[in-house]
Amino acid sequence: MIQANNITLRLGKRALFEDVNIKFTEGNCYGLIGANGAGKSTFLKILNGQIEPTNGDIFITPGQRLSFLQQDHFKYDEYQVLDTVIMGNKRLYEIMKEKEEIYAKEDFTEEDGIRASELEGEFASMDGWEAEANAATLLNGLGIDTELHYKKMSELSGGEKVKVLLAQALFGDPDILLLDEPTNHLDLDAIRWLEEFLINFENTVIVVSHDRYFLNKVCTHIADIDYSKIQLYAGNYDFWYESSQLMVKQMKDANKKKEEKIKELQEFIQRFSANASKSKQATSRKRALEKIELDDIRPSSRKYPYIDFRPSREIGNEVLTVEGISKTIDGVKVLDNISFIVGHDDKIAFVGPDTIATTTLFQILAGELEPDEGTYKWGITTNVSYFPKDNTKLFAGEETITDFLMPFSPEKDVTYVRGFMGRMLFAGEEGSKKVNVLSGGERVRVMLSKMMIAGANVLILDEPTNHLDMESITSLNNGLIKFPGVALFTSQDHQFVQTTANRIMEIVNGGLIDKITTYDEYLDSDEMARKRQVMKINVEEDVIEE
Repeated sequence: MIQANNITLRLGKRALFEDVNIKFTEGNCYGLIGANGAGKSTFLKILNGQIEPTNGDIFITPGQRLSFLQQDHFKYDEYQVLDTVIMGNKRLYEIMKEKEEIYAKEDFTEEDGIRASELEGEFASMDGWEAEANAATLLNGLGIDTELHYKKMSELSGGEKVKVLLAQALFGDPDILLLDEPTNHLDLDAIRWLEEFLINFENTVIVVSHDRYFLNKVCTHIADIDYSKIQLYAGNYDFWYESSQLMVKQMKDANKKKEEKIKELQEFIQRFSANASKSKQATSRKRALEKIELDDIRPSSRKYPYIDFRPSREIGNEVLTVEGISKTIDGVKVLDNISFIVGHDDKIAFVGPDTIATTTLFQILAGELEPDEGTYKWGITTNVSYFPKDNTKLFAGEETITDFLMPFSPEKDVTYVRGFMGRMLFAGEEGSKKVNVLSGGERVRVMLSKMMIAGANVLILDEPTNHLDMESITSLNNGLIKFPGVALFTSQDHQFVQTTANRIMEIVNGGLIDKITTYDEYLDSDEMARKRQVMKINVEEDVIEE
């Protein structure tokens, strides 16, 4: 069990947390949520002792071990991968190193023997003889192949390092596990493995994530940070969302009834206060009126943009025909004879690990790249709007957000454009910001404003959920579900894909898998199982050749 007692953290004049009291108990997984800047990662650092609060303290059940996901990907570059994982249990690793030093001595003394015996006893009690095997199991589950286990961390890619650090946090069955965005940079199989691990984990987990699907799968409770406080809810993310919305509605309904009662009492008092025969009743109603208190409904600090893509014209039956498109990038054939036809009701999610191939195809369809071979043809009724994954060049200028959006508007009216900006949370002076100083999330919101203004009936979106907070992802998700046109998109957000797409495409070794199905059905399909098996065989063959 880990408990926060009267935690306050002040950053200058601002109180990030104010008298927070919350208890996290064994057997539960808590999703820590809140708007950007609410202090989710900071609170985890308070819990693990990296940050000292201004007031209050953290209590951990004596004898329990806390483990957390390290964020410094270069901290262990000089260490072997297996050793890095075992370092997740600091005491066990210290014992292993001390044992090695003692046994390496040439002049082994009686004192050394006694000390070694003590260490061996403690080592055995901590299941030390299984440490390497347990570490290897975690690594393999996360997709780090055995041949990498004995390499230095510096030899691994960034994504591989993330997996090793996650294995480190999970190692040794910690009593309390703190995870800050654990699914970042993980592939689909690794995320699924982690979900199962946490579902079966019997101790305490506190996790920060922007992945709604992941939170729904693993969480038993939601800890919501809002207005410097943390409110605990039983259930997963969807249950929190529905119950929090319902609570506000119930309070508003209750206030409405109270306001009606207040009005009724005031009218009676005003009418009969001067009437001697009714004076007692009027006095009684005055007392009743004084006792009625309206609930203080404080709106959430979260801000949901309003995303509504409205096509300026209806789309016809002929949307897009792609025939035999091939493209080679840096000597690698990323698209190999790709052909498909898009219908007027299609919302197609491009999934899978080959993001270069998907981005290349989107750039070709948007007219930014020429294919080496093949053709594509848009229908005459289509109006296409493209959201690129890399928007750096678009935001290199000195113009304001308003000036940036004006050329895309059919109505050259600043008020009209500012209406769209307001929907995307750029109200008032925010519209005067220069585009070259915008954050990643702000750039995405500007791009979505541009697409709404354009009134397109075909949207091509390459990873639009990157850099967005959970509120913006939810709004974009809802906007695409309602969109009456055609969408071709890719996203790492499972729930976004599952609730939006009615057709799944995946580019594998340059070729195309095309299924009219939901994302979950595709993941469970025989086709997906065969693809994984082929990928596994290819990896094994590569290892044998080496």
